Amino acid sequence: MRKKTVLAAAFVTAAALTLSACGSGDDAGKPLADVSAPAQTKAATVLDQPFTKPDLVLTDTHGRTYDLREQTRGKPTLIYFGYTHCPDVCPLIMSNIAIAKKALPKADQDKLQVVFVTTDPERDTPSSLGSWLKAQDASFIGLTGAFPTIQAGARQIGIGIDPPKKEKDGTIVSMHGSQVIAFSPKTDKGYVLYSEDTTPDDYTKDLPKIIKGENP
Repeated sequence: MRKKTVLAAAFVTAAALTLSACGSGDDAGKPLADVSAPAQTKAATVLDQPFTKPDLVLTDTHGRTYDLREQTRGKPTLIYFGYTHCPDVCPLIMSNIAIAKKALPKADQDKLQVVFVTTDPERDTPSSLGSWLKAQDASFIGLTGAFPTIQAGARQIGIGIDPPKKEKDGTIVSMHGSQVIAFSPKTDKGYVLYSEDTTPDDYTKDLPKIIKGENP
C-alpha cells in the first residue's frame, strides 16, 4: 500500500476518468493519470487541497430526507459511491470498513459515520439498500435518489459515475469510481482517500486518527 500526497485538482482529473466496472476483472479501476508522489508504506492518499463535503440531499434507508452536509457536520465521515448488485468491489470495500469499525472502541464506533451512496438508484430502493447494508453493519447510512443528483454530488469530490447499463447477457453494470474519501470532524473537509485495495488492517490503523481529525 502507498501513502501519496497529491493536489486535489490533479486528483479530480484522474478520478473522473477512473471508473470501476464491478465484476469486470479488467483494468477499468486503474488510474489513467499519474498523480502519485514516491511510494511509501501507508494506504492513505493525503490531499494537499481537500474536498468540500458534497452538497447532497437524498433519501435514507428509512425513506426520510437526508442532508449529507448537515447530518454529518462535525462528525468523522467515510463516503463511498457504489451499488448493491455489484458482485465484488462494493461488498468487499464495505466489509473491510465494517471489520475495521468493529475493532474500534465503542465510543469511536459511535462517532464514525459511514455513508454508502448508490450509483444504481433504480434498483437500490431505500428498503433493498437498507437490507444490504444491515448485513454489513446496521449503523451504515445508505442513500438513494435521482441519478443526476447523485452523479453531480459524486463529481464534487472527483468521483466519476456512469448511468447503469445493460450488457448483452442482461446484466446491469454500474461504472463508478471506487475511492473511499474520509472527511475530518474538525473541518468537514475530505483530506484522505482510500482505494479499493485498502485492507481491514489499513483502515484499523488509520481510523483512530481520522476520528480525531488527524491525517494518517
